[in-house]
Amino acid sequence: MALDLTPALCAGLREAFDRAGYDVDGVPALLGEAAHNALGRDEPVPARLASRDGGALGTLVRLFLLGDSEPGVEVAKALGPVELSDAVAAGLLRATSDDEVAAALDVRPHGDEDGSWWVVSDLDRIAGAARSLHGDHVLGVGQASLSLASATIRRPAARLLDLGTGCGVQALHASRHADSLVATDVNPRALALAAAGFALSGVEVDLRGGSWLEPVAGERFDQIVTNPPFVVGPPRVRHTYRDSGLAGDGIAARLVGSLPGLLTDNGVAQLLACWLHVRGEDWPDRVASWLPAGGGVDAWFVQREEADPALYVGTWLRDSGIDPASPGGRREAEEWLAWFDSHRVEAVGFGFITLRRTSATDATVLCEDVRDAIVDPLGIEAEGWLDRIDWLRRHSADEALLGARLAVAPSVILEQASTPGEQGWETVHRAVRRMDGPGWRHELDEPATALLAGCQGQLPLEELLELLSFAHDRPVGELTAASLPAVRELVRHGLLVPSDLR
Repeated sequence: MALDLTPALCAGLREAFDRAGYDVDGVPALLGEAAHNALGRDEPVPARLASRDGGALGTLVRLFLLGDSEPGVEVAKALGPVELSDAVAAGLLRATSDDEVAAALDVRPHGDEDGSWWVVSDLDRIAGAARSLHGDHVLGVGQASLSLASATIRRPAARLLDLGTGCGVQALHASRHADSLVATDVNPRALALAAAGFALSGVEVDLRGGSWLEPVAGERFDQIVTNPPFVVGPPRVRHTYRDSGLAGDGIAARLVGSLPGLLTDNGVAQLLACWLHVRGEDWPDRVASWLPAGGGVDAWFVQREEADPALYVGTWLRDSGIDPASPGGRREAEEWLAWFDSHRVEAVGFGFITLRRTSATDATVLCEDVRDAIVDPLGIEAEGWLDRIDWLRRHSADEALLGARLAVAPSVILEQASTPGEQGWETVHRAVRRMDGPGWRHELDEPATALLAGCQGQLPLEELLELLSFAHDRPVGELTAASLPAVRELVRHGLLVPSDLR
């Protein structure tokens, strides 16, 4: 369908949405908690019932969020000053009968604690029925885009690039902390819908069309975020939102190798990615090999999921509206799984990558599995991780670390397990765990437990180790050599907090 979502049309829509209260506060207030939660589970009936007496807001909810056909006269009232005929001609609405219309695009409120935006995308469903998605389909606010938004560092940035913007979700979030925004996409339809969302939301973005890094060649950015077409498999492009055209995890390898070259000094790039678990290879070695050969990049690879090939293929077939049991679905699944088998793929990992350009000669590269639920946004943890590896770099010498004052983070708890013995309960296991962020957990022995009990930010580590040496009758040198590596790990994971980072 041709699109003509002009700035004038978007300005009129914004006026209508503001008047009706069609935003992230107004919609849940109208529907109530139960119906709003049901809508999030793709159960429309409670929301339909709750919106019946909602006036213009109820009409907009049923039109854009439920996919219902609504009387044209009611939609005209809700969209004024936009004329109904103009909305149809622009590709926003479609006529379903002589007197009813339905949404031709998904237009929904999206926001954060500071307010609302509107996101414009293609419909995933029509009249409640799943359908096969066309090749240039533009996804709306999905779990992947929400995950990346949650994982993004929100420190002030002068220039930020949203590479492969799609419907523009990352750029909208970035508008809170970036002075200047550039967003690119290879899909002209995505650029048109993102432009409409930005116009509706009052966000200024320099939108550019083109493939990969071509639209920003030779430029530098303080921050880059990208939710690329990360699906791995044969080299093809069936859907631009998910397929890169590169074989396997080639898109992740290309971005990890090239994005640091677009960053300013200390600039940060963050992306979602999938990577192959290949028989005979360790996945950390695989992803670390993608980094620029000259170094100069701090890198944190966080694996959140690992799927076997059959599950992975079935998930992505359904994502594009293809039934894996249909003749077409069976053919595509066979081709996909045969490719995995021929390339010795045992599983597919999915996660987040944080890259920082650094002038340090001892760049940090770390690959970690984080499968547990993350309490706080991963972006907060990524920001803290960068600060902590900087601190560890400054305290790389043992003498510097021994002079530091450290405190156990307030969110840390001590876990102990005991078994009955001749003298009563005997402790057989000790561990400390963070109750926030990724929930990092480290096992301890008895001296390490005692050392952490003394870490209250008052005494230097060296003095604590001397006291511990006396209490446990162990040579201080031996205790120090055993403790410093563990202390560094506890600092890196945020269980021990240096006094100058609090």
